[in-house]
Amino acid sequence: MTTATPHASHPGGHPHGAMRRKDREITDRAEIDEIIRSTRIMHLALADNNIPFLVPLFYAYDGTSLYFHSASKGSKIEILKKNNNVCFEISIEQGIIEADSACDFEAKHRTVIGFGKATFVQDDAEKIRVLDQIVSRFTDRKFEYPKANLACATVIRIDIESLKGKKHGF
Repeated sequence: MTTATPHASHPGGHPHGAMRRKDREITDRAEIDEIIRSTRIMHLALADNNIPFLVPLFYAYDGTSLYFHSASKGSKIEILKKNNNVCFEISIEQGIIEADSACDFEAKHRTVIGFGKATFVQDDAEKIRVLDQIVSRFTDRKFEYPKANLACATVIRIDIESLKGKKHGF
């Protein structure tokens, strides 16, 4: 995984192009990882033919992949079965930077945007590990996952292919 991966069909090599404001780009991988680990919700973008679909999700992160769980049916599952290319966004908004002009107000933020491939996790041990990681972001309590519940739970791994970070107001 890199912070910028060539992508043949996009100008500048990266799916979201070269960063226009280099002074806001985060190039330190440790800072990018800290942003990913510091919040609980990511926005996952999918594409069904030419129709975009965006959904907020709770997630876990192991340093190379993101994980989330879902019911076994629904729009995101049906889309992922047809197209496993995803884009995700994780951000921390930390207030507003006021200005004298209305159009110059900005958000004080740190944001990570990445691209990857989604894979359905089949192994029960991996599902339990991921579910434990997601739950641990909310509570110290430990839970059991009955076999029937595991069979109904869909766990998805996003193998991250590229990441970009941006910050403003720091």
